[in-house]
Amino acid sequence: MERTAIFPGSFDPFTRGHAALVDEALNLFDRVVIGIGNNTSKLGLLTVVNRKRLIDDLYAGNPRVEAHIYTGLTGEFAEKVGACAIIRGVRNTTDFEYERTMESTNHRIYPDITTVMLFTPSPVADISSSTVREVLSFGRSVEEFMPEGIDINKYL
Repeated sequence: MERTAIFPGSFDPFTRGHAALVDEALNLFDRVVIGIGNNTSKLGLLTVVNRKRLIDDLYAGNPRVEAHIYTGLTGEFAEKVGACAIIRGVRNTTDFEYERTMESTNHRIYPDITTVMLFTPSPVADISSSTVREVLSFGRSVEEFMPEGIDINKYL
């Protein structure tokens, strides 16, 4: 039986840190579905369609990774794609406290779906989408924050 995990987030934009977590998740699961949350009340850097396009481009040719845009509860999305787990990245204690609260809520509503918290690897633990957006707003290059081979300008 194939074990599928979802990796939900806004991914605005998808960074090297996100890619490192997908790599880690692929060591544990047969398939990783990246769930791109579409919060229509949030104005972001990239449209949700361009966030998906960036992720699709990055994982082109890898049948174990796919990206989907979703709205609604993450647990509902997990059930829809047949996932047994939700992957969450933890960079620091602040992330951990937030994720622990989310795990508790999800477990109450979706007891058959396990939350797996993965520590973001040290070399990329300081990278966040908000940092990338801020650096870009000052006209600086963000190449070192983006997955290798991804030019953010192609998706703006």
